[in-house]
Amino acid sequence: MGVPQAMEALSERAAAIRESLQKSQTSTENMVAILGSFDHRLSALETAMRPTQIRTHSIRRAHENIDKTLKAAEVILAKFDLTRKAEAKILRGPHEDLESYLEAIDQLRSIVSFFSSNKSFKSSGGILNHTNNLLAKAISKLEDEFRQLLTNYSKPVEPDRLFDCLPNSLRPSSAASSQQSDVSSKGHSEHQNKSLENAVYTLPTLIPPRVLPLLHDLAQQMVQAGHQQQLFRIYRDTRASVLEQSLRKLGVERLTKDDVQKMQWEVLEAKIGNWIHYMRIAVKLLFAGEKNVCDQIFDGVDSLRDQCFADVTSNSVSVLLSFGEAIAKSKRSPEKLFVLLDMYEIMRELQSEMEKLFGSKYCNEMRESSVSLTKRLAQTAQETFGDFEEAVEKDATKTSVFDGTVHPLTSYVINYVKFLFDYQSTLKQLFQEFDSRNPEAQLASVTTRIMQALQNNLDGKSKQYKDAALTQLFLMNNIHYIVRSVRRSEAKDLLGDDWVQIHRRIVQQHANQYKRVSWAKILQCLTVQASNSSGGGGPIGGDGSGSQLSRAGVKDRFKTFNVQFEEIHQRQSQWTVPDSELRESLRLAVAEVLLPAYRSFLRRHGPQIESGKNPQKYIRYTPEDLEHMLGEFFEGKTWNEQKR
Repeated sequence: MGVPQAMEALSERAAAIRESLQKSQTSTENMVAILGSFDHRLSALETAMRPTQIRTHSIRRAHENIDKTLKAAEVILAKFDLTRKAEAKILRGPHEDLESYLEAIDQLRSIVSFFSSNKSFKSSGGILNHTNNLLAKAISKLEDEFRQLLTNYSKPVEPDRLFDCLPNSLRPSSAASSQQSDVSSKGHSEHQNKSLENAVYTLPTLIPPRVLPLLHDLAQQMVQAGHQQQLFRIYRDTRASVLEQSLRKLGVERLTKDDVQKMQWEVLEAKIGNWIHYMRIAVKLLFAGEKNVCDQIFDGVDSLRDQCFADVTSNSVSVLLSFGEAIAKSKRSPEKLFVLLDMYEIMRELQSEMEKLFGSKYCNEMRESSVSLTKRLAQTAQETFGDFEEAVEKDATKTSVFDGTVHPLTSYVINYVKFLFDYQSTLKQLFQEFDSRNPEAQLASVTTRIMQALQNNLDGKSKQYKDAALTQLFLMNNIHYIVRSVRRSEAKDLLGDDWVQIHRRIVQQHANQYKRVSWAKILQCLTVQASNSSGGGGPIGGDGSGSQLSRAGVKDRFKTFNVQFEEIHQRQSQWTVPDSELRESLRLAVAEVLLPAYRSFLRRHGPQIESGKNPQKYIRYTPEDLEHMLGEFFEGKTWNEQKR
C-alpha cells in the first residue's frame, strides 16, 4: 500500500474517533443533566418528609414518658399499698407478732425516705405526715412493749439460785463455817484463797436467753427513732430496782459509820463475814450477769450500753462499798485486824474483775471508790498493827496467874501472830501498798517487835509476884510457850534459828534461877556447917554433912528440912508447868540436886536418930517419899486436893 492510502486510512480513523468522543461527551452531558434532576427531586422529597419525621419522634417520646409515668405510678401505688399493710400491723400492736411489727416499722421508715426524696409528687406531703404520725405511734407502742417485756422477765434472783452458781467451797455449808465469830475460824484463809484462784463461777440467768434478742431488736428500733433517753430510763429504772431487790434478799443492807460503832463486836464480826460473801456474789455473779445482759441488749450502741450498766449498778455498788468504808473508818482495835485483812483480801481478789466490769468512763466513780476502799482498808490494817504492838507492851490488865502458868496475854498474842501467818501473802501485798522494801523483811520486823513487846510486858507482870521462885517459874513458862509456838509455826522461818536458840537459853536461865531461889535454902540444911546453936562445930567433911555434927544438931537439921520441904511441896504443888516435857525436866533437875544430898545426909546422920526415941518424928521421909512428892510438883493442885 502506498503512503497516500495509509494517510487516508488514518484520517478516516481519526474522524471516527472524533465522532465517537463527541457522542460520549453528549451522553455525559445528558447523564449529568439527568442526575441533576434526581438531586433536585430528592431534596424536594426530604423537605416533604420532615414534618412526618418530627411527628414520629414526638410520638416515640410521648410513649416513653407514658411508660415512665406508669412505672412511677406503680411504685407510688406499691408504697401506698405497703403503707396500708404496715398501718394494719402497727394498729394490731407488737404483742401478737413482734417480728412482723418491727418489719412494719422498717417499711414505714423506707416509705418516709422515699417520699422525702420525691417531694415533687403531689401526694408526698400528705403521705409523709400520715406515715410520720404512724411511725410515732409505732415507736410509742414499742416503748410500752420494751417496758412490759423487760418488766415481765426481770425478777429478783433468790439467794439459793445464787448459791448454786458459786464454787462448791463457797456454798452455804462451807460459807457458814467461815463466818464463825471465833478468830480461829480465819486460820484457813491462805489455803482458801489459793483454792479459789481457779474456782469456776456460773453466771445466773437474769433474763431468759430467748427474750434477749427481742429486747435487742426493740432497743435498736428505739435508738433509730431517736428515743435513747426514754430507752435509757426504762432500762435503768427496771434493772436497777431488780438488782437492789436481789441484794436485799441476800441480806445486804446500808449501814453507816454510826450504825457500825453501836454494834456489839460479835454482831459486827458476823456482818463483816457476810459482807465478804456478798461482795464476791455481787461482783462475780450479779454485776457480771448485769454486764452480760446489758451487752446483749445494747449490742452496737456502745455509749448507751456503758451508761445503762453504770446507772443500773451504781446504787448497789455504793451500798456495798459504804459498809466497807464504815468499817475502815470505825474505831480501831486489835480484834478487828483479821477482819480488816479479810476485807482487804476480798477487795484485792475482786480488783481485776471490778476493773474489767467497770472499765468505761461512766463507771469512773465506782472504780475509784473500789480502789480507794482497798487502800483505806490497807491503811487501817497497818495502823492496827502499830496499835497492837503498843497495846501488847502497855497491857496493864490485872489478870494475874497465881500458879505461874502461861498468862492469857501470852496465848492471845501468840495465837494472834499465828493467825497473822495465815495471811502472809495478804500482809506482803499490804506492806507494798505503802513501802517498796522487801515485804518479807517488813513482816519479820513486825513479828520481832510484837514478840519483844510481849516479853517486856511479861517482865513487868512477873514483878507482881512476891515469891521470887514463882517469878522465875512464870517467866520460864511463858518464854517456853513462846519458843515452842514459834518452832511449830511458820514464824520460825521468819524469825530464824538464832532467835529460837537465844530464847531457849533464856528459858533455861529462868529454870536455873528457879532452882537456885527455891532450893538453895533447903539444901543448906543438908550441906552447910552446923550452927553453934545446933551443937555443931567445924566444917562438914566431903558433902558438908560432917560426922562431928551432934545428935541435937542432926535433929534440928531434919526438922528444918521437913518444915521447909513441906512448905515448898504445899506451895509448889499448886503451881503449874503446863508443858509436860518441861514439867518433867524441871522435876528431874530438882531431884538430881535434892535426892543425892538427902541420901548422903541420911546415910551419914540417920543412924544417930534411928538409935534414939521416936526416929520417925525427925526422919519423916525416905528418898523414895521425896521422889514421889516431887512428882506432885507443878500440877496446879488446890490445897483441898493435896489433903485428900
